[in-house]
Amino acid sequence: DQYSFFRKTLALTSEFILQGLSEYPKAEKFLFVMCLVMYLVILLGNGTLIILTLLDARLHTPMYFFLGNLSFLDIWYTSSFIPSMLIHFLSEKKTISFTKCVVQMSVSYTMGSTECVLLVVMAYDHYVAICNPLRYPIIMGKALCIQMAALSWGLGFLNSLTETVLAIRLPFCGKNVINHFVCEILAFVKLACTDISLNEIIIMMGNIIFLFSPLLLICISYIFILSTVLRINSAEGRKRAFSTCSAHMTVVIVFYGTILFMYMKAKSKDSAFDKLIALFYGLVTPMLNPVIYSLRNTEVHGAMRKLMSRHWFWRK
Repeated sequence: DQYSFFRKTLALTSEFILQGLSEYPKAEKFLFVMCLVMYLVILLGNGTLIILTLLDARLHTPMYFFLGNLSFLDIWYTSSFIPSMLIHFLSEKKTISFTKCVVQMSVSYTMGSTECVLLVVMAYDHYVAICNPLRYPIIMGKALCIQMAALSWGLGFLNSLTETVLAIRLPFCGKNVINHFVCEILAFVKLACTDISLNEIIIMMGNIIFLFSPLLLICISYIFILSTVLRINSAEGRKRAFSTCSAHMTVVIVFYGTILFMYMKAKSKDSAFDKLIALFYGLVTPMLNPVIYSLRNTEVHGAMRKLMSRHWFWRK
């Protein structure tokens, strides 16, 4: 039965070796320092945004509610693999148990899928704010915002669950070296000692549904937004409308730009380069998100000043 089959799989392959950059030990020490700094920035930046959106009443709006979800997601996404990766950078034994590998793969895949849907939800929020400003408070009510956020998390979890279950049902007969820093699903299934064409098809379909379909919906939203903005008579009104969307547009460009670059670039002869690209894709976007949303955002700056002045007052 399925239970005995799963136990047999575990018996054959109880742990995996994450190869990373084992052939470049000096580079791993450098990567340890760089990734540690970037992880601390991710925790600080996204954690601060979450605190601000919770404590400041002026930020209790749909945009900041979704932004808080995005920050929470980025923290969990990076925390699913960075701590163990940092340990592996400093140790000779770079092993991970079968169970931990599956959990890491599942959590990171859930967060990545959820972010794709969440970016569409944020684009819809901007569309309603600019194209239907008078009806915005009615349309984007609290209940709808919670439902849309829950839908994003639910779809991300369902996609990850489907692909993870299909992956762990595969038989692993001894090959256990994953040529990556983390347990990446495609590298994981390639170790199976059976035909994986079904898994590859499901992964490809998941990429189309959760990467390119959201990108298409975001582009459609911004076509309507651009059309509305260009009909605004005053230059100040157009500037205000563009500033409302600029942060989200930048995040979308960074997020999808790095993904499309990874998919469309020719495969390098040196696999180390491809692994580094994938690593920094997983780190740069979560690190830049809070910076992009805070850079020219007067509401966030005001909330930060208010929080700092309150902290200074209590210390006195």
